[in-house]
Amino acid sequence: MKILLTNDDGIKAPGLWAAVEGLRKVGEVFVVAPDREQSGVGASLTLHSSLTVKNETVPDSINGSPASDSTTSDSPAGSQNGFHPVTAYSVQGTPGDSCILALENVVGAVDLVVSGINSGSNVGWDVMVSGTFGAALQGHLRGYPTIAISVGAVNNPQFSAASELLEMIALRFRDNAPASSLFLNVNIPSQPADRIAGLKVTQLGGRSYGESVRVEGTGDEKKYWISRNRPISGTPVDGTDIWALKNNYISITPMQISFGQQQQAADVEKLVDGISEKLLKPSGD
Repeated sequence: MKILLTNDDGIKAPGLWAAVEGLRKVGEVFVVAPDREQSGVGASLTLHSSLTVKNETVPDSINGSPASDSTTSDSPAGSQNGFHPVTAYSVQGTPGDSCILALENVVGAVDLVVSGINSGSNVGWDVMVSGTFGAALQGHLRGYPTIAISVGAVNNPQFSAASELLEMIALRFRDNAPASSLFLNVNIPSQPADRIAGLKVTQLGGRSYGESVRVEGTGDEKKYWISRNRPISGTPVDGTDIWALKNNYISITPMQISFGQQQQAADVEKLVDGISEKLLKPSGD
């Protein structure tokens, strides 16, 4: 299996490499990510200037991990020490640029596109400004099975459960792929797996954060700063991604992008059947 991994937090982000830890047990991983943090840029592309791509060294913590770290996969054929190869590139551009360059030139066709693991949730209509989601969208629009994945914390996020979940879902795509090319938006509590309440297949909620504007200076020197720091009040609706995350559940939302193309929740239910019990097993089992 050939997997493209990108993100919006940049090539050095710990969530990106936590994703590598899980995905390299399933297939060959190609990391193509922005060379710097790009949160909030949505699906924006660089169309009026050139882009550069740089080879990156895979961290020693990835290359040096022993095969005994693998928890759910058998040693894959063609791998070394139970892990598939990892190749990394950085792009001087947006998350969307990174995904397009990878699929159209640098890497080529893949079996799965993953964007994340993002620090901070991407739920409700706020996905429209998410660089994590924007990068994943480019994979989906090209017909690839695609996952955007985030953890619900910015400060001290815990990625271990998200890494395990990615491994499990990637295995399902590899061994028993759904008939439809799913685009999944996944949000997972920033908790150890055995402290998470369960897994829900959800719908997008409303807005979870609003914008505020701060003004500095006067006259022609006036400057404006936009921040997304104003929580939207209201009770989350049961069945939405916002409700699931607030109630300590993993949220998996099948995204419907094209009018006339309907993705059934039943496809996702089948894909993730049994994963909750396996992922959220008590410690020591």
